[in-house]
Amino acid sequence: MSILDSIQRQIPPIHKEGYPFIGIFAAVSIFLMWLWSPLGWIGTILTVWCALFFRDPVRVTPQRDGLVVSPADGRVSMITMALPPAELGLGDRPLPRISVFMSVFNCHVNRSPVAGRVDRIAYRPGLFINAELDKASEDNERNSLVISTPQGRIGVIQIAGLVAKRIVCFVKEGQAVGAGERFGLIRFGSRLDVYLPVGTKALVSEGQTAIAGETILADLTGDDPGRTYRAN
Repeated sequence: MSILDSIQRQIPPIHKEGYPFIGIFAAVSIFLMWLWSPLGWIGTILTVWCALFFRDPVRVTPQRDGLVVSPADGRVSMITMALPPAELGLGDRPLPRISVFMSVFNCHVNRSPVAGRVDRIAYRPGLFINAELDKASEDNERNSLVISTPQGRIGVIQIAGLVAKRIVCFVKEGQAVGAGERFGLIRFGSRLDVYLPVGTKALVSEGQTAIAGETILADLTGDDPGRTYRAN
């Protein structure tokens, strides 16, 4: 393998949604470079950041019935019992909820946490407060999906954040999705909530780094009795 091939393998592909933004950043950088070179270099750094934001690396998703994988890159910010949004139609009692917060430096391509069928998609406009706050689940702009599996129905919600101004969803109601399959993205910085069936135990810990399509959040079959964690 040549050095060039080695370098190319380390550069993740860019999602097509990012090309217009990268082009705008690059055009502005060229203009700023002509205007005053220090500003141009700042623009160049921001252009590189924009390209990294829209990176879409290949992920290796574990394939077994009942596994729930992270829908987003980021930090597991909250594991709690919470009442699911009414538009999900998941009932009126609290369910286990795992929240993954994405900073502006994370990959923002969202992936299906389970294999199943998209039963419902519901968009709701709202605010753009800090997505790390618990009330963001209720107040912020969001796009909700309900995915049916043989082990139960899963709710996954794309929540806009402080600087996120656009939620993009690639799938439609009635569509079959595979675990780890891309279903959307959010621009720029936000959070994903996953609502699980009653009695499901989280297999991650708050503060843990999650990788979309790879990190196992839970096991709907109950075969994994649970885990303990230690921060080093």
